[in-house]
Amino acid sequence: MRIAYLDCFSGISGDMFLGALLDAGLPASVLEETVSALDVSARLEILRITRGGIAATKVNVWIGDEKDLPREQVSHVHRHEHHHHEHPHRGLKEIREIVRNAKIAPAAQEPALAIFQALGEAEAKIHNTDVEKIHFHEVGAVDAIVDIVCAAVGSLALGVDEWVCSPLNVGGGTVECAHGRFPVPSPATVELLLGAPVYSSGVDVELVTPTGAAIVKTLCKRFAPFPAMKVSGTGYGAGSRDLPGQPNVVRLTIGEHAETQLAASPAIPEDTIAVLEANLDDLNPQVFGYVMERALAEGALDVFGTPVQMKKNRPGMLLTVLARPEDAPRLAKLVFGETTTLGIRMRQERRQTLLRRTVAVATPWGEVRMKVANLNGSIGNYAPEYEDCRRIADQHKVPLKQVMQEATRCYLESQHG
Repeated sequence: MRIAYLDCFSGISGDMFLGALLDAGLPASVLEETVSALDVSARLEILRITRGGIAATKVNVWIGDEKDLPREQVSHVHRHEHHHHEHPHRGLKEIREIVRNAKIAPAAQEPALAIFQALGEAEAKIHNTDVEKIHFHEVGAVDAIVDIVCAAVGSLALGVDEWVCSPLNVGGGTVECAHGRFPVPSPATVELLLGAPVYSSGVDVELVTPTGAAIVKTLCKRFAPFPAMKVSGTGYGAGSRDLPGQPNVVRLTIGEHAETQLAASPAIPEDTIAVLEANLDDLNPQVFGYVMERALAEGALDVFGTPVQMKKNRPGMLLTVLARPEDAPRLAKLVFGETTTLGIRMRQERRQTLLRRTVAVATPWGEVRMKVANLNGSIGNYAPEYEDCRRIADQHKVPLKQVMQEATRCYLESQHG
């Protein structure tokens, strides 16, 4: 299982994340081709610099009328220097069109759109409005679009099975936002980092930007100390300025779960999850389906409904939401807001989960991702990714079951040489 660990001791931003990907071995051509695939006027500048004595990769995005600026002036027009008025404002609708029309892997479009959605929802909550009415100031900018889409494509290209993040150093002082000066972290960053471990080292600089927070929120499924792994590579992504007393870089470390640890720990990994339940006998079935989709979009691990017979012999549904403990209060609020229930039962349970990874296999119609589960190093379960098979079935007018069977056959053939 391939792990990527983000060490955010000096925070994280979109350009720092891209620099770390490149420094860890991602070919620059992957990001350059991604920028070319976007319908925007932009290009990348990739530099090797030092921050606090640490060699790192710096990524700048040149856009529009800034392309003729001298090389040494790039940092003065960088997005994180808060020149928001230089960029057009875009809503989620326009951004979705840009991403979906880009000739990038469908598997990369999903996390890119999820990052934008997370940013939009954070802004919508702050301004007490609908997410579709949000017109981004920072995120609608061309360089931010490049940062986010390149982050999605680059993270996929590294072939990582699990992203893990350290506690985040958010910095301090104040920051200029589109609507005035705010203390660090900015309102959007705080909203995006709900449930994440954060701290400040005391430096009066914004270290975690909204874009950086959204990337972490979307890619990283857990926050933890440095995980046990056999390190295969590392990289440093540089921030836009030097900091007193610490290198302004984010460190990315990539590695594999050590085989010796798997052999020494035969027990199946366990964790704790929250279980939320509500009985519903007066809810429109269409709303029930909507609530399930919303809960999954808000970070639920799983959502399902069970037919039940309720008092007065009324048929009803038992809504069950599985979530991380830190997400339970937010998801409970969603269930109360979207359903007719007057009460929610909440408890914590232990669960065992097999280690999982994703393997791409080539079929006659295109690439399909296989979900592979491991038990003590041996493959226990495998299944083709439904969305990949559905897309191929729709595009090539092939029965869905045939695509799934062929993907499974190709995977098994690859395993046996």
